[in-house]
Amino acid sequence: MFIAFGLFFAIGARNYQIGSAARMGPAYFPTMLGGLMSVIGGVVLLRSLIVSGGKVSRYPFRLVFIVTLALLVFGYSLKPLGLVLSLACLVGVSAFAGQEFRFKEVFVLSVVLIVLSVLVFVKGLGLPFPLWPRFLG
Repeated sequence: MFIAFGLFFAIGARNYQIGSAARMGPAYFPTMLGGLMSVIGGVVLLRSLIVSGGKVSRYPFRLVFIVTLALLVFGYSLKPLGLVLSLACLVGVSAFAGQEFRFKEVFVLSVVLIVLSVLVFVKGLGLPFPLWPRFLG
């Protein structure tokens, strides 16, 4: 994956001027970063062929599905339910991806995430997120 992304950006930057280290052109950063990513990918690939490791575990489809579902619920419920209830839904749904569901932990995490999100995004950055559902004003 590192090799593929690195080559994608390095090849995509060929249409622009690269410049020099002292006077960088628009292609300099993507070319250097893509090259570095490709080199790291090559090192990882070579190490995977040389070093023996344990068996690769099964891909956790259920967990990925639940976390994706939680993000979709958050995204679609943000406008009608507001930030506070949408974040509570996000934490509640994603908590089912864990091994065990503890209501107290989920509640505390929800409260902390809601308080920090309101402070950072609404108060700090001034983003116009509705805090509560429309019917509550």
